[in-house]
Amino acid sequence: MPDSLELEVATPERELVRERVSEVEVRGRNGYMGILPGHAPLLGELGIGHLTYVAGRRRWYLAVHSGFLEILNDHVRVLADAAERAEEIDVERARAALRRAREEVLNPPAGADTRTALAALERAQTRVDVAEHKQTA
Repeated sequence: MPDSLELEVATPERELVRERVSEVEVRGRNGYMGILPGHAPLLGELGIGHLTYVAGRRRWYLAVHSGFLEILNDHVRVLADAAERAEEIDVERARAALRRAREEVLNPPAGADTRTALAALERAQTRVDVAEHKQTA
């Protein structure tokens, strides 16, 4: 059984990750899943959440917002609608966006779509959580 797998993370705009890793954790549509070398083939939909992976002795963090996941022959391909590395996220801007998103959920404007507001809140919370990991990693 192999001791690593190839991880590829890309958005429509750019490729964020392409490297050998020992493990991956990512949010699927119905919850988080752990992926280790030798994982069974899988095709799934991504949710909003963090993606972590271990390369060498370090754990890396990304915020991932929707898209698709494919696992095949020890190759994990993540095609995200949007994704950011922890070190790319401005923590203060992310916190400000989280405050705005909370306010919109708590006091929605007339005719606002609740699902859209909740998704914005989830994206904002994920960005803050991932950005704060860069400081402790």
